[in-house]
Amino acid sequence: MQDKDTINPWQVLGSRQQYDNPWITVAEHQVINPGGGRGIYGTVHFKNRAIGIVAMDDQGHIFLVGQYRFPLERYSWEIPEGGGPLEEADPLESAKRELLEETGLKAARWDRLLELHLSNSVSDEYGLIYLARELTRHQAQPEETEQLTLKRLPFSAAYRMLEEGEITDSLTVSALLKVKIMILEGQLL
Repeated sequence: MQDKDTINPWQVLGSRQQYDNPWITVAEHQVINPGGGRGIYGTVHFKNRAIGIVAMDDQGHIFLVGQYRFPLERYSWEIPEGGGPLEEADPLESAKRELLEETGLKAARWDRLLELHLSNSVSDEYGLIYLARELTRHQAQPEETEQLTLKRLPFSAAYRMLEEGEITDSLTVSALLKVKIMILEGQLL
């Protein structure tokens, strides 16, 4: 028997695709909401999973990537991150690829830190965050859409950037909070 709180209270009367590209599909749904009223609900389906990597070296420094984010119309400091195909069997392969592309780093040790939904009121975007350690340097391979700045800094400095509002990216905020908890609990450094 299902708990009444887990039963879907929305009734979908019809759906229509409004937009589609290689990365997302936007749909509009005619619905009856939980209160019984008719209305519309827009959703964004992501065709890739979000992948984030906290790359931490032996001195407890991490690597942030800076880039101008078109939707925000502002510069953003983030952990290395990108998209991984949903059909890729092992999302860790996407993480390894993104880390090398954006930073030129490879890691010998990988641990999954978090799984999260990034904006579940309007999208199904699902993310995974990894901790990458035992790093070696190689040649970065950014995509043509990326103009990146790489910054290596102590974890405490990155965390201070979060506290001061300089870091607002959801994957990065979540990752830094998780690493901070791990440090406080004696699991890291």
